[in-house]
Amino acid sequence: MHKDADNLNALIASNLRELRKKRGITLDDMAEMTGVSKSMLGQIERGESGLSVATLWKISTGLKVSFNSLMSESTSEAVIIENKANDPMETDAKGFRLYPLFLLDKDRTFDTFYFELDPKGESRSEAHKEGTQEFVMVTEGCLTLTAGGSIYEVQADCSAMFAADQSHVYANKGDKPVKVFNIVYYKD
Repeated sequence: MHKDADNLNALIASNLRELRKKRGITLDDMAEMTGVSKSMLGQIERGESGLSVATLWKISTGLKVSFNSLMSESTSEAVIIENKANDPMETDAKGFRLYPLFLLDKDRTFDTFYFELDPKGESRSEAHKEGTQEFVMVTEGCLTLTAGGSIYEVQADCSAMFAADQSHVYANKGDKPVKVFNIVYYKD
């Protein structure tokens, strides 16, 4: 495993353990809330298991916290992030690379990501918690977005906003890579 991935797993472990303690809940409680097994949650808290994006979403949705709050470090200094400075997050989607940029904390109600989709690549996402919205800004290529039962073509230098409390799909039907900035806004 890459050193950055080890650091990220340790940070997630620490944040998850701290969140559970602050709320006064057990691993059993957390398993019931998130749909992730008690043994897996224990492994994650001990830093013994890496996380897929799907598992991290299940945990954040079940605990009603932002995705990135589980990966964030608090800081009072300015932060400069290179879009692809770290390894992409592990996902089940083929040809899809997701890079967390600005991580949600107690003062922000949004996550910011950069992602790339290879030609013919696709990423499917389950519904996020109620009231969640996503904003996508395409910088290269043409993103095919399926949301709310409709299909939208979002060209380079264009943006889209949609309700993300329903399943949605990002796809690249073209023959060139698609590059996108993505903001996920969580309603209280």
